[in-house]
Amino acid sequence: MYGRLNRKYCFLVILFIGIFSCNTQQKIQSEDITKEDVPKMSTSDNKFDNSITEKYWKLVELNGQKVIVSKNRNKDPHFILKMKDNKVIGHGGCNSFTGTYELQGMNRIRFSKIAASMMACIDTSDMETEVQFFRILESVDNYYVNGDKLQLNRARMATLAQFEAVYFK
Repeated sequence: MYGRLNRKYCFLVILFIGIFSCNTQQKIQSEDITKEDVPKMSTSDNKFDNSITEKYWKLVELNGQKVIVSKNRNKDPHFILKMKDNKVIGHGGCNSFTGTYELQGMNRIRFSKIAASMMACIDTSDMETEVQFFRILESVDNYYVNGDKLQLNRARMATLAQFEAVYFK
């Protein structure tokens, strides 16, 4: 009799922990990034500056593989480094995200406090892309920028992610 009671008690404790641990993940409200959030290119100046802040960086390659946009995806994976409060905002392909970043000399970059909305992806490939994208943001420590191309790297390893700047008129 006590054996069955102990098993039932253990099952209830595990169920209780499982239910409440799902609710402890940090959530944010979805931030819809509009054209107003993205800096506009001056029509009088066709040159782009080499800074990486205040630009809409669209993800084009992840771990050496081209990012393929599914027809179900509502937004391309991207990020914008906002100068105000060193805030990063973006979209992983399924979910909006926000966090902070720090730029240091010698093209050093560090992302932290990344939090994302928690919507399910319709397409599993979009979810895989998003998970890899968020992991890379957590692990990169340097970048290389050349005009409208940005590479995020870790130590001296190969490029983890490549981006292209997108401008709205």
